[in-house]
Formats: sequence, C-alpha cells, structure tokens
Amino acid sequence: MRVHVEAWDPRYGANTEGGDGTGPEAASAEEVDPAAELPPEAWQPLAPPPDLRAPDVVLLVDGVRRIDAHMWVEESESSLQPCLAASYAAGVVRCDLRRGAAEVAGARIVRGLFTPSPLLEDLTTTAAQYVVKRVGVRDPGKLANSVLPHLRALEVDVSREQRADVGAEHDLLVVDGPLEDRGALPRAIGYVKTHRRTYLPPTLATVITRIRPGQRTPYFSVGTRWRQYSWYLRLPGPVGSPWAGIVRVECSAELTRAEVTHLADLSAVTLPRLASTSYKDPRAPQNLVPIAGLEKKLRAMLGNAQLLHRALQSAVAAGNRAAPPETP
Repeated sequence: MRVHVEAWDPRYGANTEGGDGTGPEAASAEEVDPAAELPPEAWQPLAPPPDLRAPDVVLLVDGVRRIDAHMWVEESESSLQPCLAASYAAGVVRCDLRRGAAEVAGARIVRGLFTPSPLLEDLTTTAAQYVVKRVGVRDPGKLANSVLPHLRALEVDVSREQRADVGAEHDLLVVDGPLEDRGALPRAIGYVKTHRRTYLPPTLATVITRIRPGQRTPYFSVGTRWRQYSWYLRLPGPVGSPWAGIVRVECSAELTRAEVTHLADLSAVTLPRLASTSYKDPRAPQNLVPIAGLEKKLRAMLGNAQLLHRALQSAVAAGNRAAPPETP
C-alpha cells in the first residue's frame, strides 16, 4: 500500500478531477491523434536535447475577471434585459532568465457592462467608468461567460504590445490556460495546470505518470473548434500521487512538425525553472512563480469590489431619478 498527500492546498481543489488519484476520469470529446509525433507503440518519456537551453526572455501572460454587480435594464414595462458589470485585467511578466530578473512589463484593465440591451449606454460612476459591451446572450446564468472572449482579446493585445516594445525575436510566450484563439501569437504555448479531461487511451496515459521532472510525453493532435498540438510534462516538486507536478502544454496546429518539436522540448527546459514551491504557493509546483505574482497585481488593479458596487448603485439611482417620465 502507498499513500500520497497532494502538494496543492485543498482550498483550491485538486490538480486533477479523478476520484482515484490516477488522473482525470472524464473522457474528452475532442478529436485526438496520438500519432502526431510518434506511433502509439513507440510512446515513451522524452527528454529534451542535452544542448538545448532556455530562451533568454520568457513572457508570461495572464488575465483575471470579476463580476462587480448583477443588473437589469428595464426597457419597458414588458421588457427586462440582464446586465453584468464586470472588471477584467490582463498583463505580461517579462522574465530575463539570463539576469534572473522578472518584472510586470505591461498591464491593462477594462470595465464593461455586458448586456443584450440596445438601449443601455456607458455608465460613469464616482469610482470608474463602465463601457457597454453588446452581447447576444439573454440567459442571466450564462452572461458571465461572455466576459471571457473580451478578456482573451485583451491578453492578445497586451502580449503584442509588449513584444512590439521589446522587439525580441527568440523569446517564448507562455499563456496561462488553454491556448484557444491565442494560437496566432508567435512562439506561444498554452499552459494548463488543472486536468479535467483525459485525452489519451489508458495504454498511452501510463506514459504520463512515468515521465520525470523535465521530461515530456510525445505530442499529440487534439481539438475540434480549436485544433492544437499538446503534450504533458512534469515539473520538479515534492513526491506525491502519480500525477503530481504534471501540466499539459499546447501550441498552434499551424506550426510545422519541426517547430512543434522545438517548442515541446523548449517547454521542458524552461517551465521547470519557473515552478513554484509549496512553502510559497498553495498550488505548487504548477502555479508558476511569475504567474502568481502577476495574478496578485492584476487582482489589486480590479479595485475594491464593495466600493465599486456602491458606486454602481449610486450612479444607477441618480440616472433613474434623472430619467424623464414615460409618456402615457
């Protein structure tokens, strides 16, 4: 018998959703081709070339979002439209691995009113301004999902701005979370630290648990709407369950096989250097040190939630008092 204690703080759940500790239980509905790099019978843990070194510059991008208020737009006595007041921010951390230094190179915050109502206008409060974002969602329970595409677009914008300012040609961009539509960014990889779906058959999934820190699995093709190449690698950290320290990495399917192999090997020599430790981060080692610092800064940029909520209430109340009465 063997017993394992997960390094993750239980307040954050677990890094896999499998009930038995051997990985996620739910099978993905995505199309998967495990023979993208190696035929299935040749699958084994892979180590990067011994002479491969991490890039001098690594850019890590992340975003955060928060619902500031649930609102309703009364267009008439018979028409009531849902609205969400949301704040979201995205930023980039620039890591100079040669100097061992990291800094937040750029960050932006946006506040929006997400609603299907064509009548609502931008709202200025004593604390912030909220810009109307027209969406086609009328279900209040699903309205929060409409914030995510805007956040992803903001992440792309700040990433491109930072690269334009720095002018680096051999950097590596790490996007926290699935790559999805951000795959158009050059030299970009998606970094997935929580496993909710299994993509590989059991005969190949055993290779995941055999990889050591700094090693990876062969990459495979996955996706329907967003087609990506993906692979698993293990970060250094305390010994735990078979999936301890395992992350999944993605890159664009538009790349050549040689480019994908290079990115996969590059991730194996770069990401372990950025892994967190359990005494500093409750989601160690998967929550990368620069990402943790960036998340803290971005959440501070969102401002005081109670203050913003009161400001929204006051601004709406003042607008309602100033609204002309309806004609009979």
